[in-house]
Amino acid sequence: MSLGDLGGLVYSTEAGRMCPDCRHPVAQCVCKALAKAVPAGDGVVRVSRETKGRGGKAVTVVKGVPVDADALVALGKQLKAACGSGGTVKDGVIEVQGDHCTAVIALLQKQGHTVKRAGG
Repeated sequence: MSLGDLGGLVYSTEAGRMCPDCRHPVAQCVCKALAKAVPAGDGVVRVSRETKGRGGKAVTVVKGVPVDADALVALGKQLKAACGSGGTVKDGVIEVQGDHCTAVIALLQKQGHTVKRAGG
């Protein structure tokens, strides 16, 4: 078993606490800057309706929104409020409970996004 198997360097007498992900000193950690970066994509927001793995319940899924993580959470909250239902934002995807594709597409187009209906 080596030091790399244990998760890497955690503390250095030279630099202090070390970030376990990027291996830089905590004061110079670049993980948060990388997490806030806008995901690369084709600039088209895709809206679809899924039922798979949800007990037959319909969920409106929004993928490919070219904004950072904080703005994605705010957009998800705005979409859920406009549709009057719950939902979540995870892994760069907004999920709104229920079949609200037309309302979501209209709201995203009003905000200036290029939107396509994906799926059937």
